[in-house]
Amino acid sequence: MKVFKFGGASVKDAAGVKNILRVLRHIGFKDTLIVVSAMGKTTNALERVVHSFFENKEQFPQDMEKVRKDHHRIIEELFESETAAINQKVNALFDGVLTFLNTTDIKDYSLVYDQVVSVGELVSTNIISHYMNKEGMENHWLDARECIKTDTYFRDANLYWTDTEAAIQLAVNGKSTLISQGFIGSASNGLTTTLGREGSDYSAAIFAYALGAHSVTIWKDVPGVLNGDPWKFSDTVLLHQISYREAIELAFYGASVIHPKTIQPLQRKEIPLYVKSFENPENKGTAVSKGKTLHPEVPCYIVKNDQTLLKLSSKDFSFIVEENISEIFALLHQYQMRVEMIQNSAISFSICIYNKYGKLQPLLEVLKTKFKVKVTDGVSLYTIRHFDKPAINFIKNKVGEILLEQRTLNTAQFVVREKP
Repeated sequence: MKVFKFGGASVKDAAGVKNILRVLRHIGFKDTLIVVSAMGKTTNALERVVHSFFENKEQFPQDMEKVRKDHHRIIEELFESETAAINQKVNALFDGVLTFLNTTDIKDYSLVYDQVVSVGELVSTNIISHYMNKEGMENHWLDARECIKTDTYFRDANLYWTDTEAAIQLAVNGKSTLISQGFIGSASNGLTTTLGREGSDYSAAIFAYALGAHSVTIWKDVPGVLNGDPWKFSDTVLLHQISYREAIELAFYGASVIHPKTIQPLQRKEIPLYVKSFENPENKGTAVSKGKTLHPEVPCYIVKNDQTLLKLSSKDFSFIVEENISEIFALLHQYQMRVEMIQNSAISFSICIYNKYGKLQPLLEVLKTKFKVKVTDGVSLYTIRHFDKPAINFIKNKVGEILLEQRTLNTAQFVVREKP
């Protein structure tokens, strides 16, 4: 069994769906499980539905209707006059979400988020599965929620590996070509959960681990893993080979081409990961497996925007010691802050964080009762793996004011206030 993952960019419109079939015919689709994301920017659009539900209840039905119409346009282009069956299925999925929103009194933003945003993957995979069958490519549609078993940490759920592995093996047994969803799972209470933004790569790795797959291929709109985001850096270089360890490092620091949790389950069973272009499927792309750390050996640049820099210092000039640091990290965990970088001195402690869940203000209120707190919003975190002097100079010339700098043997990081 092989596992393929197609992201939103590959299925953003009818032409993209048709291209997936072209890729599958070119490389073969027997004994293959295909994981698909929501179409194009659907997840962003559904996030607006959730926002409207909490901020302006008159608006969310209109926001949902726009998402529905976008998908019906794609259906009309793909199926022409044979739209009744797939329209009925898609409408049932959207109507189910609207019924939930119109009847629920739940105030938990993350719980509501997962019930709404997950419909994007369910709709996209239904459309693609129906279209493949129409084009003579027989397949089975698989609801990932029946397989991916998690806790109730909504928007970033933790996996129950044993239950998940058993459920996947049972669902896949005896089937050749399957279409399933990335990003989503379910808790024991029956509620839908999600695995974190851009979590479809992780879903592919979970399926591969459970099936002992031959390989995983992530199909992207880039030729493979590059040494920098081509939208932010010019003259990027294709990395032909990356070791599992290096891929984990790059993902941890924020390389967007691979989800941070994807590599670990693959490494445990030594399942190779390929990152290839859905526009040029015959090209080799990037292989992530055992072997050289990095080939070619070049500096790799990673940028995370929309970060917040906190500088904490003691009110009485006493040392910041283990007890203080332990208390700070307990609060960061309580308020669901992702810590991107830390640096401490005798009387101060600096943290670069990502305010993913919008809980910065209540965190600051608590911290200010215990420390002097300086907050700098809207900063960027630049990371260079395998840096050299020219790479350091390149970043320093490119960015604005450097607020914090840190280097280890292989990694240099800079928290910066970007140029206006």
